Amino acid sequence: MTIRKLRRQRVCYRIGDPDGEYPIFDARGSVRAPGRWNDADSPVIYAADTYSGAMLEKLAHGSGELPANQHFIEIPLPAGISYEVVTKDSLRRWQSADCTVPKQYGADWVRQKRSLVLFVPSYVARMEENVLINPAHPQFPTLEPSRETPVWWDERLFP
Repeated sequence: MTIRKLRRQRVCYRIGDPDGEYPIFDARGSVRAPGRWNDADSPVIYAADTYSGAMLEKLAHGSGELPANQHFIEIPLPAGISYEVVTKDSLRRWQSADCTVPKQYGADWVRQKRSLVLFVPSYVARMEENVLINPAHPQFPTLEPSRETPVWWDERLFP
């Protein structure tokens, strides 16, 4: 994949519990419970390119119950940062149940520090993207997330 420079600012979103075990803007949770795109030795911050995408990801990984004390942050991605893109068609087997291919790809991306951000397809909402942020990348300190704001959950989402 080609490393690029972001031409204009974008914003991504992350949801979590600010009073929980891990801060919202932190990668430690991805070490304890690795996701599709990382292993325990390659911590990343998972975010979504839309607020609704962040909600869907939280719901998909939840227990089917209303999550307690959930807040969101906006993470501005400033123009000039480095990024890479994985599309649904550019990485075969990214959606496989065993996650072997995306896990290896993401782990290599983190360890090689190829870019600050990796845009990947959302498994839950295939027309949207998730945003992986590499906290080990030298550009990481340039990111300044917003303050935490409570998430309002429509109870109809929880049968």
